[in-house]
Amino acid sequence: MARLPRLYAPGSVQLAIAEFADINTIFPFDLTNPTLPTIVNWLGEAATQYHVAIHGWSLTPKSILLLATPKDPQGISKLIQSLGRHLAAALKTGAVFSGRYRSTLLEPGVWVLPALLWLERQSVREQSSTDPELWPWCSVAAHTGAAGLAPVWLSQHLDYWACGNTPFDRQAIYRKKLQEGNTHSTDITIEKALRGQWPLGSEAFLNEISPLSSRRVRPAKRGRPKSSTTMAHG
Repeated sequence: MARLPRLYAPGSVQLAIAEFADINTIFPFDLTNPTLPTIVNWLGEAATQYHVAIHGWSLTPKSILLLATPKDPQGISKLIQSLGRHLAAALKTGAVFSGRYRSTLLEPGVWVLPALLWLERQSVREQSSTDPELWPWCSVAAHTGAAGLAPVWLSQHLDYWACGNTPFDRQAIYRKKLQEGNTHSTDITIEKALRGQWPLGSEAFLNEISPLSSRRVRPAKRGRPKSSTTMAHG
């Protein structure tokens, strides 16, 4: 089966995941490894170079996840390729990622915040951490006010700003949401959209982005197409 072209629509937020070729690609995965903060710097540099606004990020032993709005169709592809080249050179290894990254477009006001929560709880799902706020290699500190990395290049999304009127309110409300996590069904829906690489949103959202998107926004209907000709009787 031919692989789907990348799905892009101007101004749309993407959730993307690039999985490492091996769980030991970056080892050890702790505060003693100088490669980890360097990756964060590479991420910020690539985001600036390729005009990608990063709203959330997570780096774990299994994957790199991004919540971002690229300025053009190739933005995230170029960013991840750049990270792969840097890592391959630094680690003196071959393929860094297990294959192509996967992504989905998200409807703002509905799916962006759940996707950010899903992303920042990745370390818990992978059993790398028991508390998402304690995982240092992600954007959680910028959203909860916890101690940790809060790079100046992070671009907080409007859906996060809508959590409260002041920084303290936003951090407190978001922290509560983060600790509770999404419902199981919400997480499954996000993962299904990400793996399938189809947009996540309402019919109105799909209709809005469809004329501007790089490919169709809905899977093709199953079965053979109906014939356009009519058999003559006689």
